[in-house]
Amino acid sequence: MELNKTSQQKLKLSLLATAMVFALSACDGDDGADGLNGADGSPGQDGAPGQDGAPGFAAGTFLVANNGDANRNTVTVVDQNANSLSTVTTGANEGIVFTEGGALVQAGDSDLPLLRTLCNFDTQTNYMMSTGKEITGTSTGLVNPKGIAFAEDAGLVMVADFNGQKVSVFGGQAAGDVAPVAEIMVSAKPWDLAYDEQNDRLFVALTDGTLAVYDNVAGSGFAPTVMRSVVPSDADGNQISINLHGIAYEPMSNRMVLSDVGDAAVADDGQIFVLDNVSSADGTVVPTRVIGGASTQLGNPVDIILTGSDLRVAEKSNDAILVFSNIFNGESGDIEPTLSTPSVKPESIAEFKERETMEDASDDGITTMPIMGLSVSSNPSSESATTGQVAQYSAVLSSELSTFDAGMSIESASFTANGDGVITFDNVDTSTGGLLIVNRLKTMRDGMEYSDSFDHMIAGSETGLIAPKGLDIASDAGVVFVADVNETTPAVRVFSPCASGNVAPLLTLEAANGARPWDVDYDPATDSAYLALTNGSVAVFEEVVRRMESGETVITGEDRLIVPASGGAAFAAPTNIHGIDYDSQSDSLVISDVGSAADATDGKLYVISGAGRADGLTDVSVNIAGLNSMLGNPVDLMLSNGHVYVAEKSNGMILRFDNILNSASGDIAPTFSMMYPAPESVSVLSVK
Repeated sequence: MELNKTSQQKLKLSLLATAMVFALSACDGDDGADGLNGADGSPGQDGAPGQDGAPGFAAGTFLVANNGDANRNTVTVVDQNANSLSTVTTGANEGIVFTEGGALVQAGDSDLPLLRTLCNFDTQTNYMMSTGKEITGTSTGLVNPKGIAFAEDAGLVMVADFNGQKVSVFGGQAAGDVAPVAEIMVSAKPWDLAYDEQNDRLFVALTDGTLAVYDNVAGSGFAPTVMRSVVPSDADGNQISINLHGIAYEPMSNRMVLSDVGDAAVADDGQIFVLDNVSSADGTVVPTRVIGGASTQLGNPVDIILTGSDLRVAEKSNDAILVFSNIFNGESGDIEPTLSTPSVKPESIAEFKERETMEDASDDGITTMPIMGLSVSSNPSSESATTGQVAQYSAVLSSELSTFDAGMSIESASFTANGDGVITFDNVDTSTGGLLIVNRLKTMRDGMEYSDSFDHMIAGSETGLIAPKGLDIASDAGVVFVADVNETTPAVRVFSPCASGNVAPLLTLEAANGARPWDVDYDPATDSAYLALTNGSVAVFEEVVRRMESGETVITGEDRLIVPASGGAAFAAPTNIHGIDYDSQSDSLVISDVGSAADATDGKLYVISGAGRADGLTDVSVNIAGLNSMLGNPVDLMLSNGHVYVAEKSNGMILRFDNILNSASGDIAPTFSMMYPAPESVSVLSVK
């Protein structure tokens, strides 16, 4: 095809441009200058707003008691934003409190009125009789228990009984159909309460819109003579409260937060009141802050708790957990909550805190530390003035500090980390035995007796307990090891001290060949149990709690058997090991041998070094015996601060041998001693 003139010119220009490109790329000349920037384009439109992030609350875990048709009798574990983590069945539906000892205590009125305790609460395990207890029955006087408070030092549960129109007080270890320690009648139906234990002051939220304040509550024997009525009011003195429910007291600043549900049938008339200087308030009081209105979402705020200045609200009618930050400051009025999270019919809320490791006094035998003194149980062969007595003495055995009457013949006494006592008893006439769990025996029971209103018992055919003697408590694991020396079914039986009544043991340790244990020491550092056997040897069981938690209920046969020896030969009969204490820090075992129970001069104390690995014949590193030692029937011992305390029963004495792990052998006299009738056990009392 022939090109026209215009097309020929375009082709020539195109070829020329191509040639120039190749020519320029082949040469090394400088690049040309950049051209000027063009003008910016017009701004684009803003993007759509993103979703608000969650408020920055401090990380935390909370417990929400549920009381709806589908979730009643459960507790939901939630995070700081009320997101659900797990749910457990408690069998109760009302107020909850989480104690410093790690127990969840809850009131219930969905069926029979009750108070239920789940010990060593771990946010995963439902209520079980083997690890929990309850107070219920006609003797309790409970009608509709709602909010509860727990007095940590005294170990007391206080409950607001709505239709009973009273506050009922029970010992923290009470269980079953028992009468309360006390009942405090109130002027209107109560819903919740708070107790300031340091100042012995009780605050009760009443459903007539008033706050009852009682001073000198425990100091008056729970019969306070003066009640002040605090009435939230406006500046003109007109009451603005209607139906108080939730209560939260901040003792450091002496400030109170109260929730008011108003008309329970109305879902938007709830209020929050903040009161200053509430401990001395009386009569009409103008709140420093009042929150209410449609934006608040407050309809039936049935319970509240404070975490710092964040107020969490169980809002039942609107099915939510609400959070109001900085509750003590800000304007009054129709204030939106900082956070609102759906929650079906929440009834009560409490903060769950990880428990610090609970150390028992028996677990550290050599670290120098202050102690309160020494506890001693008395077990004379015939009835006497000290039968059933648990007494406390100073560390150098110079003075008596307190006494407690168990009300029956007892054997050994030991103590949990929070100060509750566990006491073994047996009845030779009926061939039955059991445990007494005594509320705050360590600190609060001087001059008192065992009482069902404070304490409870573990006994019955299911327990297997016939002749329980020595015991050891593992507070962190929430169990007590009990040595039962009976002839037909000897064993160490393990229970939760929280259980009550006729319950089976959680675990049974049976030494080989039917050997009979008199005492037991559990070491949490190595998860090992050392059994003092009356045949003169020591049985060692390894990985005890781990195996129990994995589901084993009976362990037959020890992992190691230690036979005390001298020069490679076992000690000559009679040998009869009774007291025992293993210290993992020094890897030392201190044991006592009563020899012949009929001989008041043949007792011995042994120290075995390297006991954590010992097996078979093992030479002792310390051997104390002889007339100067005053050892005849040393039935129990405990190591503390490097010293060993000994209950010497046949000679009626308490002995202390100092620096026992490094002591010389031979006929060594005790460093301190005192006379005491038929001592059966000794237990060092830590200051904590």
